[in-house]
Amino acid sequence: MKIDIPQEKKLVHSMTIPMRWGDMDAMGHMNNTVYFRYMETARIEWIVSLGIAPNPQGEGIVIVNAFCNFIRQFEYPADILVRTYVSHPGRSSFDTWVTMAHANAPDVLCATGGATMVWLDFPKQRSMALPERLRRIFD
Repeated sequence: MKIDIPQEKKLVHSMTIPMRWGDMDAMGHMNNTVYFRYMETARIEWIVSLGIAPNPQGEGIVIVNAFCNFIRQFEYPADILVRTYVSHPGRSSFDTWVTMAHANAPDVLCATGGATMVWLDFPKQRSMALPERLRRIFD
């Protein structure tokens, strides 16, 4: 099943991640699990850049689902451009979308993915309204 990323979304973060030799599998291309690790790396860098450090005693963002569409293989060596987008803000959640491409061919997508994020009160384990500082990113 392929999940398409929406046309209407806002670019919020870009970063380049150098592929490591150990990211390959026995077939000589990047292991499928590593795509999720790169999406996580980009997502965490973006969240920290907003001043939202993880706080298990307070509030923060959690992922309630995640997916990846594998389009083309990455083979070592490669510098991977990871772009993160946001859309669909709700009361307590929003969607993130990711594209991955070779840094030297940024318009040729090798993977797309995404995750739904929920703002959570960790001690109560309940969702809560997105804070205004986070909601502003959608403007």
